Amino acid sequence: MKFAKAAALVALSAIASIATAGEIRPYSQAEFDKLMHDGKPVVVDVSATWCPTCKAQKPIVEGLMKQPAYKDVTVLSVDFDSAKPTLRKFKVSMQSTLVAFKGPKEVGRSTGDTTLEGIEGLVKKTVQ
Repeated sequence: MKFAKAAALVALSAIASIATAGEIRPYSQAEFDKLMHDGKPVVVDVSATWCPTCKAQKPIVEGLMKQPAYKDVTVLSVDFDSAKPTLRKFKVSMQSTLVAFKGPKEVGRSTGDTTLEGIEGLVKKTVQ
């Protein structure tokens, strides 16, 4: 019986952490348009698998999305090498670029920032 209660608590904790976590999803124009229409906070994350700066940014972004303060933020990942029309749409010329939106308005962008403070500052602009 104690094991069942402990298992239930672990499951509830996992569900609660999911409910209080921001999402990271692949970019699609339809998803971006829906989020913009709904006035949701969004960060477009342009990265490349071969990019060391992008690899340094990834755990920072993932960690921030686990924080309750950013539970409503959606990160949409764009592949630098295969999504050239999307890069043109956002006027992005380099991988490791983050573009922040609060509703339909761009509120900030950064390229090459690998500091927690810098990336969190950008993400924070989407929810303030």
